[in-house]
Amino acid sequence: MKVLGLETSCDETGLAIYDSTLNDGKGGVLAQVLYSQVELHATYGGVVPELASRDHIRKLTPLLDELLKQANITKTDIDAVAYTKGPGLIGALMTGALFGRTLAYALDVPAIGVHHMEGHLLAPLLGDDNINFPFVCLLVSGGHTMLVRADGVGQYEILGESIDDAVGECFDKTAKMLGLPYPGGPNVEKLAKNGNPHAYTLPRPLLHQGLDFSFSGMKTAVHNLIKDTAGSDDDPTVRADIASSFQYAVVDTLTKKCIKALKQTGLKKLIIAGGVSANLALRTQLEQALQKVNAHVHYAPIHLCTDNGAMIAYAGFCRLNMGQTDDLSVACVPRWSMESL
Repeated sequence: MKVLGLETSCDETGLAIYDSTLNDGKGGVLAQVLYSQVELHATYGGVVPELASRDHIRKLTPLLDELLKQANITKTDIDAVAYTKGPGLIGALMTGALFGRTLAYALDVPAIGVHHMEGHLLAPLLGDDNINFPFVCLLVSGGHTMLVRADGVGQYEILGESIDDAVGECFDKTAKMLGLPYPGGPNVEKLAKNGNPHAYTLPRPLLHQGLDFSFSGMKTAVHNLIKDTAGSDDDPTVRADIASSFQYAVVDTLTKKCIKALKQTGLKKLIIAGGVSANLALRTQLEQALQKVNAHVHYAPIHLCTDNGAMIAYAGFCRLNMGQTDDLSVACVPRWSMESL
């Protein structure tokens, strides 16, 4: 089965073909293309929803043509279409959903709306035979921070989540305060490599209170720290130390919460997924911490951590393989709990 995946939840237009016959029937990604709107939104320091929607409309058709050429197939070879149904920006979601549902109708093939975060959660399973359910998943992105127990496709229990800012959002806002360009995560990580992670002590909100997260206080602490060191702008180490101390505080918080979740569930397998899972400091600290408790961490390749069509195609295949399809109506869900799947 060849499943076309369409990802348009925010500021990336991602398309991919998942082919279940590849790799001796184990399945794999036949081809994928990705267009990022980073340059479009960088001027504004963040995503402008209306501009994102318009850009998706402009790019979907040429990207589909490019994808089919790369995969060396035609539209009639597509067996099903999966599109991101939510959560995300409603205008951006609708562009991909309407495009995908219309294409499926024209080709007379099934269509399925996919949960964006389920796509992230399942992405590490692509090409990794060592990952089996059940496991704990840390989902960290620009819009979400949550710990989820996964017992199977669609069998999810949210163990904890952010009560305010998501980790990715906190990275973006910290980057802006430090005068770094958008997107914030990669730029903060790059600057942090030159700094001392122990130069400044930043708070770890809710660290010893269950499995929920809170990052708004950390954002405020960074703001105050920047104000307190305003007279040291000419010192190149100050900004690097702030970035490194911030990143260390975030990674430390995430790591300790993950350990707590594993102990609470009795599981020994952790998956990290979402855009922030590409952060090498987070990967390194989780690997070191989990070794001490005889647990293992898995994550997707870097190119599958951020939003992409491959994760939607694969999640769609999993759902279609369970006999699920959507009817002709298109109803996107900008806020959508994983526990309702």
